[in-house]
Amino acid sequence: MRNGSQSAAESGGLGAKLYGAWFAAVFVACALSAVLAAALLPGEHRRRRFARGAAKAVFSLTGSSPAVSGLEHLPAEPAVLVANHASYLDGILMTAALPDRFHFVIKREMTQVPVAHFLLRRVGAHFVERADKKRGATDVRSILQTAGTGGSLAFFPEGTFHTEAGIRPFRNGAFAVAFRGHMPIVPAAISGTRHMLPADKLLPRPGRLRVDIHAPFQPDEHQTQEAAMRYCRDRIVKSTGEPDLDRNTWRGGRRTA
Repeated sequence: MRNGSQSAAESGGLGAKLYGAWFAAVFVACALSAVLAAALLPGEHRRRRFARGAAKAVFSLTGSSPAVSGLEHLPAEPAVLVANHASYLDGILMTAALPDRFHFVIKREMTQVPVAHFLLRRVGAHFVERADKKRGATDVRSILQTAGTGGSLAFFPEGTFHTEAGIRPFRNGAFAVAFRGHMPIVPAAISGTRHMLPADKLLPRPGRLRVDIHAPFQPDEHQTQEAAMRYCRDRIVKSTGEPDLDRNTWRGGRRTA
């Protein structure tokens, strides 16, 4: 579907339902091809590259290819990218938008979804435990090993998403990893996925998607994780136009409740 048919679908309930059904069919076909490639292709990088192509195909074939700006801000060296989280579409969208050197860091609960776990594991995703501190520390060491071999990391530091608009508080895992690994932190703002597939809907509706990648924050011994978090939140909030729902504020460089 191209822009004309997309506008028509936006204006009518039947058109939107047909669009949702088409999107679901395309997604299933592309996801199955990615799972098959993950099972058969040798080499993690080849599998990740195929997954990126499949993700791009989902949006291309449904007339919803995202506008992506700021790719020039991605460092050549290993980096940590942090993005807001608004929809189940976010992971697919960022897989399509980012270079295939990025490894996604995902909550360990996803290991309970067999097919998704298999695909994510085969393309080099990392799973982190949020409740068990000992297990979480082991996960962080594994993540840092990826950075040590030249890989970059992508996090959704809000951890989850809701139907209501707003940027929720960030967990500090991504920032802790970046500071421990002396890695630049790149904020990325996702717009449009919350409208296209809200948390309370099963099928996507037509919409316009955008990813804005901003200049990185460079950690050093004189800076703090809170400063990095503030830098990233400011840019994501400004790009998305969504409210900042963190109940904490920063005053004089300090975070206060």
